[in-house]
Amino acid sequence: MRTRVAQPDDAPAVVALRAMVYPYLVRGVESTRKMIAQPPPEAGWTAFVAEVDAQVVGWVSAQRPGWTSTPDIGDIALLHVRPEHRRRGIGTALLTAATEHLTPLGVRRLRTWAQPDALPFARRHGFEPSRELRYSALDLDPAPALPEPPPGVRLRPIAELDPHLLYEANAASSVDEPSDVPIDAVSFQSWQYDVWENLGLDKTASTAVEVDGKVAAFSLVKRDGDRMWSDYTGTVPAYRGRGLARLVKKAALHRAAAGGVRVAYTSNDEANAPMLAINAKLGYRPVASQWSCLAELT
Repeated sequence: MRTRVAQPDDAPAVVALRAMVYPYLVRGVESTRKMIAQPPPEAGWTAFVAEVDAQVVGWVSAQRPGWTSTPDIGDIALLHVRPEHRRRGIGTALLTAATEHLTPLGVRRLRTWAQPDALPFARRHGFEPSRELRYSALDLDPAPALPEPPPGVRLRPIAELDPHLLYEANAASSVDEPSDVPIDAVSFQSWQYDVWENLGLDKTASTAVEVDGKVAAFSLVKRDGDRMWSDYTGTVPAYRGRGLARLVKKAALHRAAAGGVRVAYTSNDEANAPMLAINAKLGYRPVASQWSCLAELT
């Protein structure tokens, strides 16, 4: 077994591995290749793969996130190993590589994610479960009907918008998003990389609600073939309580289905009762869960 820094040419193998372990996640080969070749602007992002007989059997990424005011937190994301190669020390080697990368960056607390059957592994390495994240799926055949907006409300594909206006709505709506750390310091540069310039973003299906010329709500669609990920649906606080989140998400799903998407996936923190209720009304069904897990570096 060999652990090394991920390279752009690993993208097809990484996506195939992810599809095996996380079939409900959606990120295509080209967007994965770009992420490895041109990392996010947050300081210190990197990824590692584990190889056995020249085959990629494990992956992990690590960064000190730039989207939060919390100064000493580090994220270790999507640590996963092919099932037939587990319990051989590969996961531990990947976790060690990620931790050793983050420590010189001033990180003192770590957050990672674990499927329920991986919680014993997380605990053995000093992590404790914190929050449950629920994954859901929705079949888009038949497609949801395009909703009729109420008077004074306009539905627009985000391709027609100034990205700065969408960024401002995204930043305003995410401040109180349930999380272990606040999402309260998202720069335009970071948002532009992660959202607007993401190769998987479908700017025709992704939809915004305008009220009085302002972006009041939006629903983002990231796509790979006939599968999509509802990346984020948010409403600016001043416009909440009007049903705009459900309106805009249904419109985005309708447009995605019209463009050939057949199944939609999404995730929600267990404490996000309003969005869980919206998804239930739209017909989403639970498919999996993960736990955020926290640890202190000593």
